[in-house]
Amino acid sequence: MNSLITELLAQVGGAPEQIVKAAAAANPAISLLLAGESVERVLRPPYRPDYLAGESLDSRALGLDLSIPLYLLPLVSGYVGGDLLAVLLGSPPADGPTLYLDLGTNAELALWDGDSWLVSSVAAGPAFEAGNLGCGMRYRFGAVTDVVIVRDRFTYTVVGGGMPQGICGSGLFALLSSCLQNGLIAADGRIKSADEIDSNLARYLVAEGDAQALQLYRDARSCLRLSQEDVRAFQLAKGAVLAGVNCLLERKGICAEELASVRIAGALGGALPSSALKGVAILPEIVLEKCRFLPGAVLVGLQNVLLQDKGLEQALELAEKLKPYPLSGTPAFEDAFLASLDFSE
Repeated sequence: MNSLITELLAQVGGAPEQIVKAAAAANPAISLLLAGESVERVLRPPYRPDYLAGESLDSRALGLDLSIPLYLLPLVSGYVGGDLLAVLLGSPPADGPTLYLDLGTNAELALWDGDSWLVSSVAAGPAFEAGNLGCGMRYRFGAVTDVVIVRDRFTYTVVGGGMPQGICGSGLFALLSSCLQNGLIAADGRIKSADEIDSNLARYLVAEGDAQALQLYRDARSCLRLSQEDVRAFQLAKGAVLAGVNCLLERKGICAEELASVRIAGALGGALPSSALKGVAILPEIVLEKCRFLPGAVLVGLQNVLLQDKGLEQALELAEKLKPYPLSGTPAFEDAFLASLDFSE
């Protein structure tokens, strides 16, 4: 954090003493670690931490190079943190039922029915950010951000326009969507073998031990390959998100078509075409045209907290209105999860 503060100050030609307000938002575990509090009670059910933040902390005591207090946004529960709260603060709901997804290692969900809030989270792992891929990388120079198949060939969009060096989260969504639509991956998530494909796309399918893999790109220096294990990890993550969404809608008695808006935040916000969402069946198809991406959503919420006269009070008030809905281990979620694993509606 100190390195990032120094970098930002350098970009604007500022000095530390010119910072007059500071705020932070994070998931429950990171919030507790930052504040120097125990994470013991968020490691297992019922996930109820003793400390819920929502206060100004002594920056120096935390080891931060700030001469002012740091306001840490409140936690809603042991599985819903200040990061989701910031997303909601930065993008108020529509005039009707509104669904929020903050996609990350823990996918946090919020549903506004026009009168009250319901929030939850599901374990997604690093799949959405391509963090667990053998060929995965962050969004930077050389990262594949989009993939389409044109005339039996993969065509890539690469950051910087050079040769692919790896694939980031949005590229993974697009790749899987294209492969599913063109029959390289079956609806159950199995990568097909080359002899099952009657087009030139078969050349991208290679054997990898007892399973198949997709070889996206190869040159003298690199080989980008998506394994069956990679596909399964994404499949589990997308199944958890879809199951979580369906459970929240059912709990509120709302049909998917009744949603007025769907807001998507996280590392993918602003960088993912709706066609890729449809291709991997991560949301009910009927709501895809209502999706709106929120780039930098947590930062926008923090900005509102800092710049508005009653921003801190508004954050606390909203946190108190968010009703946690634990899903982990419940029969409703387990049934919905099993029904959401296939890449088809």
